[in-house]
Amino acid sequence: MFSQRQILGSIGSLGIIVGMAFGVQASQMPFKNSTSTTQFRPIQQPFGLKVGVTLGGLALIGLELWWFLFSKSQGQQAESIQGIQELTITVDGGYEPSTVVVKAGQLVRLNFLRRDPNSCLEKVLLPDFHIVRELPLNQVTAVEFTPQKPGRYLFTCGMNMFRGVVEVQS
Repeated sequence: MFSQRQILGSIGSLGIIVGMAFGVQASQMPFKNSTSTTQFRPIQQPFGLKVGVTLGGLALIGLELWWFLFSKSQGQQAESIQGIQELTITVDGGYEPSTVVVKAGQLVRLNFLRRDPNSCLEKVLLPDFHIVRELPLNQVTAVEFTPQKPGRYLFTCGMNMFRGVVEVQS
């Protein structure tokens, strides 16, 4: 099976080749239904400028792909104190850390500290554990649950715009 990097590379290469081929042809095609006037003349761009703009665009596309696909932070392991796995999550324009790693069968306490006044972040929902909690501004709110099965469990804001994951390992 192909990796995600190979697929994206192939699509990008194909796009560049097709774009260059059709771009050159379209710029050299005469307009058929026009009367010849000297009012408009084609402007020739230096080849170096074309290459620079293309490379700059590809760099921006690569940066965007990296940001949305590959810049995800690794999960943070919850600390186990007296049999309770505990971790503080800062709620400020999202959840930090957004991935929490815990062990199955032990009580988990996630302490949500909300710093963002955005109304979307007023609640946290853990649908797999049937938990909904209000998050007061600048206060810590503890959410406790015991995951029984290994897996990835989503937690979201009230509008499902910001997300995090509780990764339960055996």
